[in-house]
Amino acid sequence: MQKNYSENRAKCLQQLDGLRVEINLAKKVGYVILERPPLNIISYDGREQIRAIIEEMDRDPDVAVIVIRGANGVFTSGGDVKAFPDVPFDGMSDLAWNIGAPERASKPVIAALEKYAFGVGFELAMACDFRLATQETLIALPEINLGEIPGSGGSVRVAKIAGLTRAKDMVMLGRKIPAAEALRWGLITEIADNSENLTSLIDQYTAALCEKAPLALRALKRVLNSVYDSSLKVSMDIEGHSYEKLRSTNDYAEGITAFSEKRTPNFKGE
Repeated sequence: MQKNYSENRAKCLQQLDGLRVEINLAKKVGYVILERPPLNIISYDGREQIRAIIEEMDRDPDVAVIVIRGANGVFTSGGDVKAFPDVPFDGMSDLAWNIGAPERASKPVIAALEKYAFGVGFELAMACDFRLATQETLIALPEINLGEIPGSGGSVRVAKIAGLTRAKDMVMLGRKIPAAEALRWGLITEIADNSENLTSLIDQYTAALCEKAPLALRALKRVLNSVYDSSLKVSMDIEGHSYEKLRSTNDYAEGITAFSEKRTPNFKGE
């Protein structure tokens, strides 16, 4: 079903710009769909709307997992480059905040990459927890070819995840990286043979995540993200305090009981 979040974010979400929102209530999955045929270009306004949608889904009790996917077999070829000169000066220095929304979300976020995941599209995917792709998917941060650099966190995340040498090879040359190579670099989580199998892979991931204890998943995401940009000591402190807090939850008690009774736990996020 479609869900209207305009009551909460009226100004931002009344007229979605190349985006569509769907909620599968049975599966508890929220979909942010990039939909501007043929290549699903992301507009300047669309970046803010993506952030607002993810923030609303993060608050939505009907959503356990968020999926970002492109319509018509394409993720996105990137941003609306031709419109960039119309953006007022100093109006694009904080682009990473909107595109970093998946990383800030407490719930798991999956990016499903098909055909092209270029520019801001790949930067958005890099902020997600899981990146699933097809064998034919290409990823790229080609901004150097426009006399620019990535501006939404892409080059930084690639360097931290894949390493400085590979980041320079990819970003400074504006090189298109095939999915198999991106998988070896750690930029992609898993590859499906084709779009149909990608949908099945998405379903596998969302179903598996929905079975986990929600509070523990949120805590674990926070801990793992802290490792990404904090010192070892800070990260260990966050992990330790999160572990201790989870011991008082009903989900933890249920997990221990289910383990003892050799059955599947029934987690409720309590």
